[in-house]
Amino acid sequence: MSPALETVLAKAGLQVSPDEFLALVTDAARRLAPPHPEPATYFTPDQQAALTDVGLDLSPAGPSDAKPRTRTVVAHAVLRDSALTVNDAARQLQVDTSRIRHRLGVGRLVGWKDRGSWRLPAWQFAGTGVLPGLETVLAEIPSDQPALVVAAFMTTLQEDLPVDGKPATPREWLLAGGDPRRVATLASTLGTPA
Repeated sequence: MSPALETVLAKAGLQVSPDEFLALVTDAARRLAPPHPEPATYFTPDQQAALTDVGLDLSPAGPSDAKPRTRTVVAHAVLRDSALTVNDAARQLQVDTSRIRHRLGVGRLVGWKDRGSWRLPAWQFAGTGVLPGLETVLAEIPSDQPALVVAAFMTTLQEDLPVDGKPATPREWLLAGGDPRRVATLASTLGTPA
């Protein structure tokens, strides 16, 4: 394992081994990034080689772990790195960049500013469109909820949203044609103590 990675983890105050950290990155990439058969597809061949060289497993499955601080750091990194720019979103939706900014302004897309530029979480896109029912869901999400919380909600299995008899994520539910009002009702409780 790379001594440099051990040093970085220690300096960041993360009490986790490099192998555990890399497993968390793999798991977060699988859960938070848009669905692809392999997390490796998010990286160029050069990036894949560099990540593999430091021990990152880019296979689809990753172990679960209960190290919340490390998971949060990894989840933030994956959320940011898998997010689209305004230009990326405009290309994907086949619209002008001004339409993307307008949708952000009126709450029809969700995003955050990063170094002066908008970043849009990838979970809200599907093909050349947005996730079916997205506007209904976004309208009910409390405005004080950070992008990471919303992304985690949209990509976490929910017992109340079965698809083919099995719990599905809100994203999967909407892609399967489920009623967006059910997701919106669940989303409206984000940030509310259980």
